[in-house]
Amino acid sequence: MTSADAPDLSRCSLNTATVKRATLEEAVGLAAEAGYGALGLWRDRVQEIGAGRAATVVADAGLRVSSLCRGGFLTATGADDVAAALDDNRRAIEEAATIGTRELVLVVGGLPANSAPGQAPRPDAGPADRDVVAARGRVADRLADLAPFAADHGVRLVLEALHPIFAADRAVLSTLGQALDLAAPFDPAVVGVVVDTYHVWWDPDLRSSVARAGAERRIAGYQVCDWILPLAADPLLSRGYVGDGYVDFATITRWVAETGYTGDVETEIFHQEIWDDDPRRVVATVADRYSRHVLPHLNPA
Repeated sequence: MTSADAPDLSRCSLNTATVKRATLEEAVGLAAEAGYGALGLWRDRVQEIGAGRAATVVADAGLRVSSLCRGGFLTATGADDVAAALDDNRRAIEEAATIGTRELVLVVGGLPANSAPGQAPRPDAGPADRDVVAARGRVADRLADLAPFAADHGVRLVLEALHPIFAADRAVLSTLGQALDLAAPFDPAVVGVVVDTYHVWWDPDLRSSVARAGAERRIAGYQVCDWILPLAADPLLSRGYVGDGYVDFATITRWVAETGYTGDVETEIFHQEIWDDDPRRVVATVADRYSRHVLPHLNPA
């Protein structure tokens, strides 16, 4: 393929979770070599070399940072746990500002009854620890605590709705509509949402919620990967390459594009076989699937 025939990857972003065993420097090099425009960074990779160094590595490669993953886990009830969560999220906000992204993705946390992600409830968990409505209320309270700090640093808190299968242990927000309701009291420049196809493809209200998010100027990111079956033993690792599963990327991408969203499109995949593969091959496959299944639908007629 000649350079004139090469697909436009200027809005294609590689989330570092997709190439889990690559260092940040390796991921940046592979993305730049492949012609990507951006990377989404996870905090573990940033912290390995420091936020300042991470910013330099990305900028020197001519790339953008589309987002930082992740902050969140805001549903705790005890005073010490609440303080610890706020401290960690303030550090995440500072890291986002240092690496040069406005967008800090929040996975808001599951029920206090959960002992650890993917594990059984705590033996001492009571009814209050299983109250999902109260847990969402605490997320709202913590957003109010964090919003001024985020605004001072020029960072937006980006709420991510997760598929209901993860409501108990990772996120009590299951729909884009719920995320928008929590964001509503705040300036769109301070609290936004991300549309992640893996988590929201099933939602019967998705089209209207995407339109609402666009009208409210809250779409801070668009993430793509596929819903594949059978589910892995750990459902978290059941994401696939775009085009390998059940998600209608053409339709969802058009809905997002129709809102006027012109930002980056991150591919974020958690799957053991993909993690074990050669990162160079993974980066090439992500670009190919983006070019075939997403890019043609990013510019509405």
